[in-house]
Amino acid sequence: MEASSETNAYAALRAAILSLDLVPGEKLSERGLESMLEASRTPIRAALMRLENEGLTQRAGRGWQVTPIDLAEVRAVMEYREAVEVAAIALVIERAGDDELTALRSIIASSPGKENEETGLRDGGDFHVALSQLSRNKFFADAMSGALTRLSRTRWLEVRTAESRAHARTEHVEIIAAVQSRDAERAAALVLSHSRGTRDRLLNHLSEERRRLRARGYSIIESSETPSPLGTV
Repeated sequence: MEASSETNAYAALRAAILSLDLVPGEKLSERGLESMLEASRTPIRAALMRLENEGLTQRAGRGWQVTPIDLAEVRAVMEYREAVEVAAIALVIERAGDDELTALRSIIASSPGKENEETGLRDGGDFHVALSQLSRNKFFADAMSGALTRLSRTRWLEVRTAESRAHARTEHVEIIAAVQSRDAERAAALVLSHSRGTRDRLLNHLSEERRRLRARGYSIIESSETPSPLGTV
């Protein structure tokens, strides 16, 4: 029962952070989370510690807070993601079956224009993780999943317009088409262009909206030292 309570508290708190219902920098108290999550303090504390390992919460004195958005970290994670995905795509071209690539292309090309911010964010992340899984290398898939988790809050801000979601979908289809053609050079170039375009849009948006977001209570910082992208040594 305790394990189930911890899992439920973790999932609910994680969803609230990634969807920005709990904003970057917001103070968290175990007592306050008890009523919000309808859970006791022990599973809440365990959930906070799990989220700390993902870089989504951090200690704040004797309490906790939602980790601020760190622009230096965003840059570092995007560099890390780029290196992982370029390496993974080469293995995908070697190892993925035609039927697998056709299935993935069908999924991302279906129901264009009908998604909202939540589904746009989820579908985009699912695409990149699924693509990396086709490399048949678990470490690439895990690395991609971890990087996207660290970027989820900033990506949420970027997918709020239908135009940005349609742009991402188009680029995903182009990447899959290159992989289906077994064109390693083009696939790598498209992955690089997509990754760097996403990075530039994210950072430009945060830079342009920084004052307004701060007025809404978002904590956006620029650390002097870039932390490890996935909270590892």
